[in-house]
Amino acid sequence: MEGKMKNFGIVWISVILSLCYCYTTGKLTRSGKIRFAAFLPVISLFLWLPMNLSSPNLCGMTSFFITWLANFKLLLFAFNQGPLSADPSISLPRFIAKGPKSPLVYTTKVLLLTLLTRAYDYSDFIHPKFILILYCLHIYFSLEVLLAMLAAVARNLFGMELEQQFNDPYLSTSLQDFWGRRWNLMVTSILRPTVYEPVLSFATCVIGRRWAPLPAVFGTFAVSGLMHEIVLYHLGRLRPSWEISWFFVLHGVSLMVEVGIKKMSKERWRLPVFVCTPLTIAFVMVTAMWLFFPPLLRCKSDVRTLEEYAAVYAFAKDFAGRALTSKILEETSAP
Repeated sequence: MEGKMKNFGIVWISVILSLCYCYTTGKLTRSGKIRFAAFLPVISLFLWLPMNLSSPNLCGMTSFFITWLANFKLLLFAFNQGPLSADPSISLPRFIAKGPKSPLVYTTKVLLLTLLTRAYDYSDFIHPKFILILYCLHIYFSLEVLLAMLAAVARNLFGMELEQQFNDPYLSTSLQDFWGRRWNLMVTSILRPTVYEPVLSFATCVIGRRWAPLPAVFGTFAVSGLMHEIVLYHLGRLRPSWEISWFFVLHGVSLMVEVGIKKMSKERWRLPVFVCTPLTIAFVMVTAMWLFFPPLLRCKSDVRTLEEYAAVYAFAKDFAGRALTSKILEETSAP
């Protein structure tokens, strides 16, 4: 465990130093090809750094933040676009870090995540399909809790708010609502200027403004699928099966159909919330169990994650036991 944490520290020191370089370079160079060329070594480094991590939790988190989010933001910043260019006077800490919820909400989700982790001990007695449902919930709760912890650290140390990641996706009333306004909002906010808007602008010139959102949606989901494949490769080091890409292609096509129907009906025909919400969540979970989770299971990310949880729990238990023993010895030896 100590070796994994050491590698993790080295990787993130490299990330911070690289971002300091990008911050300084951005101040000294004009936006465009020159700044992009200056950022290219860092973008390449961010693609390689997660390969140095063997921990599924640390590798997955690092790959998501630097290979995807940081690289896309640097690409935008190179051409004076995106959140890093919004404020020319942005400070270095905000450059690097760049609606809190009730603590009770997160406390509940921590408890649910703990119960989910313990439920895997009885996986031999649980139907495999139900295990996949647990994986869906596990990914949501673990990401929500992890990012809430990171946001709390950023808020207390630097006085800043990180971008919101989730907005109660279990309340989604459509695929458009799920992907656009509730799930993985960090990714949504970065894919919009990097993929959706450029494709929308090009498609508007070709097919007109009314139907231009359809190819823009499809292009966005195709890029999302490719980036998920890269993150999965960092996790498992296995040859891509492209199932995750097909998952996002399927959802891209489904969302195109949904948007097309809404445009043709002028949004006058809608299902009741108590019908469309279960249908939306069911569609996401069923397609995830079909295409998204099998590649994750083949690289044994679930087994490695649980082993890591067990190692952390054992370390914390041993540390607490030693601290308690030391305190008792001090009290008994005191005159």
